Amino acid sequence: MTARTQLLDDRAIGRALVRMASEIVERCGGTTDVVLVGIQRRGVELAQRLKRLIDAAEKTDLPTGKLDITLYRDDLQTIGPRPVVGETSLPDLEGRTVVIVDDVLYTGRTVRAALDEVTDFGRPRRVLLCVLVDRGGRELPIQADVIGTTVSLTATDRVDVLLSERDGRDVVELVRAPAE
Repeated sequence: MTARTQLLDDRAIGRALVRMASEIVERCGGTTDVVLVGIQRRGVELAQRLKRLIDAAEKTDLPTGKLDITLYRDDLQTIGPRPVVGETSLPDLEGRTVVIVDDVLYTGRTVRAALDEVTDFGRPRRVLLCVLVDRGGRELPIQADVIGTTVSLTATDRVDVLLSERDGRDVVELVRAPAE
């Protein structure tokens, strides 16, 4: 039987996002020329939450965007003949600091695809990576600049991030497959 363990509840997610928003502003030296870009799906909701926190604290209106990296995946041929492609919508990225936001960082392949797509839309001055959960297990030399929480998991473990906008509740869970 699959075992589920709660890693973060709604309050812990909220605290992590407040800290992450503050760290983004600090790392960027303010909010001038900063763009938040969420990776479809839950990265978009997290980017919107970070935007609200930063806008409220800094009295600004940060531009945001969303990326669907489906066509940039290095395993696209294994998905099937008709991959489902979501929306990519980006503000001007030229010369700006782009903060890519995602829910979970694992192998680094999603982030590599996101970087490829971002550079197809312009040449940012700088790119930062912001993730709610860093679970380790990298296959590529990619690391997050802003992290909500870090956990060390095995390759058979999974992290599920549920967000109220999409799932009706806020929780981060470790899903552990049964031992064979």
